[in-house]
Amino acid sequence: MGKVILVTGGARSGKSGFSEKLLSGRDAVLYIATATPLDEEMERRIAHHKAQRPSSWETLEAFSDLERKLSEKNREYQGILLDCITVMLTNLLFQHLDFEEDQSSEQFWADFEKEAAMGLQKLLDGARSMSHTFILVTNEIGMGLVPETALSRQFRDLAGRINQMLAREADEVYLLVSGVPLKIKEGNLS
Repeated sequence: MGKVILVTGGARSGKSGFSEKLLSGRDAVLYIATATPLDEEMERRIAHHKAQRPSSWETLEAFSDLERKLSEKNREYQGILLDCITVMLTNLLFQHLDFEEDQSSEQFWADFEKEAAMGLQKLLDGARSMSHTFILVTNEIGMGLVPETALSRQFRDLAGRINQMLAREADEVYLLVSGVPLKIKEGNLS
């Protein structure tokens, strides 16, 4: 059974680089990239991330139905790195058929969170059986100002609760602050 590691922190805190270092020296690595290139600036960011990864690593660019896509790989990896949960949740939110940016109900958010949590649990279960190490990168977005819009507040709350669920499931949790990793959980303490 594989080890699950959650890496969290703010924007540009060093999460991706640290996560990649945890898997350095391993060739059989699957990198699940959840970002979508919506504009030229995002295309450059994605290209920069790709250039920093070892060429031997396999990349899966996807943010939905990940458990099924992972099971279709039908192979064992030395490591799987998913970067990042927050971007994945954003993409899932905006592709959801019932989502209306200016009229999302409490019930919509409750249902969406349940769907996201169930999908992530299935992904965790599948990844644990296919990899020695499964690293999830996420953003800690609840440490700043209270967001101005209801949509932003709902998303902040959703991301915080999903991060809590992932931290409970993880064997190790690291918080990155200014490029410095702080191990805040070792062993599955639930």
